[in-house]
Amino acid sequence: MCGRFTLTWDTWRRVAEALGVDDENEVGASYRRRFNIAPTDPHFIVISEFEQRKARPAHWGLVNRWARDNSRASQCINAKAETLEQRASFREAFQQRRCVIPADGYYEWRGPKNRRQPQWIHDPEGGLLLFAGLYEAWYPARNFAEVTFTIVTCATNATIASIHDRMPVILDERAAADWMNPYEKEPLSLKRLLVPAPEDLLFIQPASPLVNSVKNDGPELLQAKPEGFHLTS
Repeated sequence: MCGRFTLTWDTWRRVAEALGVDDENEVGASYRRRFNIAPTDPHFIVISEFEQRKARPAHWGLVNRWARDNSRASQCINAKAETLEQRASFREAFQQRRCVIPADGYYEWRGPKNRRQPQWIHDPEGGLLLFAGLYEAWYPARNFAEVTFTIVTCATNATIASIHDRMPVILDERAAADWMNPYEKEPLSLKRLLVPAPEDLLFIQPASPLVNSVKNDGPELLQAKPEGFHLTS
């Protein structure tokens, strides 16, 4: 499961350089630090096109090209790695439209329902995380296409198991290149990449309960107890 994530790097140029994409594009023009990316929010994906990486604006929550509206987008934010080729919502995208979603962390929650404590799960050295994803383009209006994406999840590793039984698939550079390859003739062979991240890749840090509201989006969300904030039951 991945229901919120972050990309807190300060400049688009830095992100673009790490991803190997052009730093002058539509994504760069609107880029800002994000501390609470939620379902249906705008973000961006990276694809491989003519052996070059391209960043494209996209909304989180996959909407199939044949859909009449985006009412099910929030139900398609994650896709289980085990059943990509079986689910009608994801089958064609798995075969033809694979991408990575750049992030630098994601949230999960632990504790009782009335005092749920968000946890920020991230690379302790602040590196980028490349989530495996699928994308589609649908048409909310005639001659206007909107790109949407879903994050592929797999069984968790031992580090995350105490919080949740699922985690996003996190690809290294080589695996990301293989996953995005549009010329792959046997997509099923790529399922070998959809495995839990190494146990030492991620660090779990308590975050602020302010994460619970999608209206909040600032650096204070990464603080476990921001000044002046009190939990109420």
